[in-house]
Amino acid sequence: MNDETADIQTAATSGEASPQPDAGGEVAAAKKKRSKVSAKAAQAALEARIGHKFADAALLATAFTHVSALKSARKRGDSYQRLEFLGDHVLGLIVSDMLYRAFPNADEGELSKRLADLVRKESCADVAKSLGLLDDIKLGAVGAGAGARLRKSVLGDICEAVIGAIFLDGGYGAAAQFVERNWTERMRKPRRPLRDPKTVLQEWAQGKGLPTPVYREVERTGPHHDPQFRVAVDLPGLEPAEGVGGSKRAADKVAASVMIEREGVSGGSNDG
Repeated sequence: MNDETADIQTAATSGEASPQPDAGGEVAAAKKKRSKVSAKAAQAALEARIGHKFADAALLATAFTHVSALKSARKRGDSYQRLEFLGDHVLGLIVSDMLYRAFPNADEGELSKRLADLVRKESCADVAKSLGLLDDIKLGAVGAGAGARLRKSVLGDICEAVIGAIFLDGGYGAAAQFVERNWTERMRKPRRPLRDPKTVLQEWAQGKGLPTPVYREVERTGPHHDPQFRVAVDLPGLEPAEGVGGSKRAADKVAASVMIEREGVSGGSNDG
């Protein structure tokens, strides 16, 4: 037996073999690559529906992240909530500008009523639905467990967060384009009659087996010719809600609207 034959036999006996490619690593790398491609495609599709390509993709991701999806509850700033706060005010400004230009003969009261109707959560949720944003919301275990009810309740918030993200990413002009695309038709529709918030609150209370809401004057300030009333509305088992107005009637309505909004009652709006 020559030395070469002996070396071959020794290697076979000891189990040594020529190095083989790391198949597991290649598979993992391929999956990672496909995942990145899929994520980019999903982002591109979402941007196409929204109508804005984000320079900062993190803003878009944050706008769709529910607080239940965060690893730490202390990092609530990583959810959509801060963007929602910003988007709410940006939306109000843009729609106010749209209304001012579209209805040159409308007085302040009429413009305020139209604004309240257009920027309410239900209107924002309708826009989010029309853009197909429901399935893009990132929910954690708690949020997912709440199911469709939770998703429906946050749709309006997500829409406002998207507006905030667009504003930060592209400026006022980009946000205005988004709002004009999605609100112009709604703005030009005949304004639906708004129910008196005091009536809405009373009907809701009766449905819950509660007594009629009680309104009490908390404070009256200002001169006699231009008073300001602060009124609180009380219902058993609920925190009082307060409203301020130039008359007790107006303050009553604001207080009712505050409680309606806080308790998630649908169908009411302050009509001044």
